[in-house]
Amino acid sequence: MQKKRLAVLFGGASSEHDVSTVSAKGILSNIDKSKYDLVLLGITKQGEWYLFDGDADMLPNDRWLESEKLKKAFISPDSAIHGIVTEDGEQIHIDAVFPVLHGKNGEDGTVQGLLQLAQIPFVGCDSTSSGVCMDKAITNAVLDAVGIKQAKWLAFSAYEYSKKPDEYIGRAFEYLGPTVFVKPANAGSSVGVSKATTPEELKKGIESAFKEDKKVVLEEFIDGFEVECAVLGNDEPIAGEVGEIIAAAEFYDFDAKYNNPESKTVIPAGIPEEKRNDVRKTALKAYRTIGCEGLSRVDFFVRRSDGEVLLNEINTIPGQTPISMYPKLFEAVGISYRELIDRLISLAFERGGKI
Repeated sequence: MQKKRLAVLFGGASSEHDVSTVSAKGILSNIDKSKYDLVLLGITKQGEWYLFDGDADMLPNDRWLESEKLKKAFISPDSAIHGIVTEDGEQIHIDAVFPVLHGKNGEDGTVQGLLQLAQIPFVGCDSTSSGVCMDKAITNAVLDAVGIKQAKWLAFSAYEYSKKPDEYIGRAFEYLGPTVFVKPANAGSSVGVSKATTPEELKKGIESAFKEDKKVVLEEFIDGFEVECAVLGNDEPIAGEVGEIIAAAEFYDFDAKYNNPESKTVIPAGIPEEKRNDVRKTALKAYRTIGCEGLSRVDFFVRRSDGEVLLNEINTIPGQTPISMYPKLFEAVGISYRELIDRLISLAFERGGKI
């Protein structure tokens, strides 16, 4: 069987750039190279695109940028090219793209829109579902509309807040309670997330969140723990095992996720099987409702007082680092990492380039 040429797109102009490079290395280290000719296309933190012809071990910490084997290149939106154009005018036909871009400018529908214009099959959700899932305020509104339970929330823009900040501060504590979580509407890996119990802390948290995005989401504090469910598929998605997060910090922020070795994962989660089935069922409902395809990881809180399961967020390009949950949750149900990657690529071809 003739090999397919697969472009792996990594890096990105995002606060999660460094996580992306580690995820890309994880995928490249586990992909079946007997099936795919690999083309590595990296995006710098400044948004420059380069073709990289080197070892995947150089991706973390951006050591790939030190290579002499770099050539400026980009994916052309021209469907006739169906691939990459380099700085010297070379055209490289590619059969599919595996975007490994976390956060803004990669997980938010921007790159997916480019690939849809180019009519190139790609792994993961389309531009619409990617954009909806990236924006927490829109995600929350959609989930509310179909009756999926979540924490109480408020959202507002930087412009709205600038007009009457004290009113928003007061309304937050009145509606959400004495402890409020602050999140940028569009960011991942818990970047820019903080907790506030006083008006001063809330103002500081909102200002910090606005550095990441022009819109902020406030949520009530849930006394519980976090569980995650991996979902795979297009028209007939399946759910993997449910895992539990034991955060080293007070809450599961960026540092607790990637830098603190005391953070742990437990698979399966320490909740009854019936409750894990409820999590899977809700994850699949949310996945279908928003129109996700390929893959997503759906995160939940389980409230300690009554065991209520509350959806937290949907990640359309979940991490693929050595500590990431998505591949582990499918390994727990008998799907190896190599098989998982193969299935994801097959799902991209199943959907095709026209969406």
